[in-house]
Amino acid sequence: ELSNTNLLIVHWLAPVSTPHLRSMESFISAVEQVEQSNPTLTPLALVRALRRIAGHDDPLTVHYLGASNRHPVLSATLDQAILNASSFSFFDKAVHHIVTDQGEERGVVLAPDGTTVALAPLLLGIEAGLRGGASGVAAFGVFPLTLGRSLGLSFLSLQDFSADLRLGPGGCWDSVEQPRVFRLSRTPTLATDALINGGMDGAILGTALGNLSRAAPPPPPTRLSATLRGYYGYVLSEDRGLEELRGHASAKRRQSSRSLLEPLDPERQVMETLVMVWKLEKTEWIALDDGVEVSVKEGLKAFTHMYWDCPPIISRCQWGAEVIRGTHSPLSPPLPYLYIHHTYQPSTPCLSFPACSRDMRAMQRFHQDERGWKDIGYSFVVGSDGYVYEGRGWHNRGAHTRDRNTVGYGVAIIGNYISTLPSRYSMDLLRHRLVQCAVDGGRLAVNYTLLGHRQVVNTSCPGDAFYSEISTWDRFGK
Repeated sequence: ELSNTNLLIVHWLAPVSTPHLRSMESFISAVEQVEQSNPTLTPLALVRALRRIAGHDDPLTVHYLGASNRHPVLSATLDQAILNASSFSFFDKAVHHIVTDQGEERGVVLAPDGTTVALAPLLLGIEAGLRGGASGVAAFGVFPLTLGRSLGLSFLSLQDFSADLRLGPGGCWDSVEQPRVFRLSRTPTLATDALINGGMDGAILGTALGNLSRAAPPPPPTRLSATLRGYYGYVLSEDRGLEELRGHASAKRRQSSRSLLEPLDPERQVMETLVMVWKLEKTEWIALDDGVEVSVKEGLKAFTHMYWDCPPIISRCQWGAEVIRGTHSPLSPPLPYLYIHHTYQPSTPCLSFPACSRDMRAMQRFHQDERGWKDIGYSFVVGSDGYVYEGRGWHNRGAHTRDRNTVGYGVAIIGNYISTLPSRYSMDLLRHRLVQCAVDGGRLAVNYTLLGHRQVVNTSCPGDAFYSEISTWDRFGK
């Protein structure tokens, strides 16, 4: 006999009128329409139905979450209901993850913060959390379903490659205003940046929802759309930056996922996931020998550096950079100096991906059109939205510090810091995350010297207040 919740799943699969943009907001809006038409539909029933639509009933998922539809009568009714529904087409394309032979990654969406997220591991993590909470036990299978499987299989499938090439890559959208096609920058692994972003988000939200559901007394269930919008749709202001933001937010996924998962011994978790995959799927190419443990250890070392130690960096194509006018001159890292700047103009800190991207494009236009430079001058630029923006990057000589561009990187924080300081979060992003990433990655010398722009050029940059601050930082040069 069918439950009321199961019957509601059939009812909501009416056509959904949603623009076919591959953005997180479009996906959340589609979910919201489903919820509004069925107010009693639980979040768990909804994510389970989305899993069924996307066909994610592989052995590992079923082991942890059960079949997405356990009732044969409901299965037939559900199939009949969705065959001609536009909602089926939209959700299937939105959630089902594949990479085409042409390098297009599907089943991913552009989040408001400028990052690209795969929906499948996100929703699997949420389902695992809700299912665990509903049963009154700890969320079961969150790590294997969100990150463990993709990381482990990626480490093993490319054992002849260096560890850093067994992860990623990222890519570029055809348009960040109207995103429809996402193309990867190189040959994909089984753990693209979007899958890792979605996995981290799924682990964070799944664990949080599981803990919330087990509270005594448990609070009323939060709609799936509200959970997603709270995590991805936060709004920052000058009075409420990321350091003041309560709760989880996508811009903090790296710190949040690290604090959550690192104490759980990721190496052991990945090894246990691979054993489970081998037992359930009889995957012949997984040979559980000593070489597997070495591959997992090397792979997790690269993962920790790339996705936990290093800050999130918005690529040039994401912020809409124009092409370089001429050719880049290569650097020879590791470099001995790091030069700190403020942008002065733009003078106001940027608090969102659209605002920071506009500032990056404005600075590039000024540097190219007014100063006659080939590109934006800085190596990297730090926003107050929680992200670092790629300028000329690690490998190309900048135009940031006269007569010093061959021996150091130039990093600016957007804003005028003559009398005020950047946000603590943005300064920590530069001081601790970007610098450590550069040292560990062999781009910045271990014994590097940090200098303010004014120490080597006749300028007030990086502003009196900010200069006073950096004079207290490690490796500041007198």
